[in-house]
Amino acid sequence: MPLSEIEVTRGILEGFSRDFLECLSLDVAIAGGGPAGMTAAYFLAREGFKVAIFERNLHVGGGMWGGGMLFPRIIIQEEAVDIVRGFGVRLEPFHEGYYVGDSVETVSKCTAAALDAGARVWVGVSVEDVMIREDDRVTGVVLNWRAVELAQMHVDPLAVEAKAVMDATGHECDVVRTVERKIPGCRLMSTTGSVVGEKPMWSEVGEKEIIDNTREVYPGLLVAGMATNAVFGSPRMGAIFGGMFLSGKKAAEVAAEMVQTRS
Repeated sequence: MPLSEIEVTRGILEGFSRDFLECLSLDVAIAGGGPAGMTAAYFLAREGFKVAIFERNLHVGGGMWGGGMLFPRIIIQEEAVDIVRGFGVRLEPFHEGYYVGDSVETVSKCTAAALDAGARVWVGVSVEDVMIREDDRVTGVVLNWRAVELAQMHVDPLAVEAKAVMDATGHECDVVRTVERKIPGCRLMSTTGSVVGEKPMWSEVGEKEIIDNTREVYPGLLVAGMATNAVFGSPRMGAIFGGMFLSGKKAAEVAAEMVQTRS
């Protein structure tokens, strides 16, 4: 028996409301569904943490879909191969210590793995602010529809609490910049105490430093993926992505420790 339009609407609203209400109190809230954020969500959810990704675009994967300059292939270092193959991605040897993979397959299987592990992914939702309490600790994220943001409409947001918040928004490091802008006298846990901005491309250095830079940068807030190099002033890497997956795995470990400290 075919459904009426009203029943279709009911199914969408009831399902959305039920699932979103489950996300109002999280262990970890992740801003950005690129490779680092998705990898972190996978490892956290696999260990039983309650985690959700809020991605402002209508798609996840960040810049990985287009590979290098719209050629849908990416390079993965040997150190990250076990992570990527763990998602079921097929990789071919390319050079000693390096592999090549299909970017579309990688995004799709990484996302499916995170969802299967229990992570929630919300698309079209922007993290426009954070919640702060008396001790100046980040305690959650403030959300609005991306469409509202693009239309520059004055619509009040809603909020989700979290024991740890992860900025995986890529080159912009939007969440860290928001904290820096809105908290008087804010000092980040970095060499300079503020966002430096990423340097020009130097893949070898950028890939190493992205892992070193993956850490808590403000009480309750950590960075993963390219957001780390933007905060700490490290180079960008281009279409080599192993560091993104390794950063995501490390970010999951850092976030888990932050959650356990607050529990």
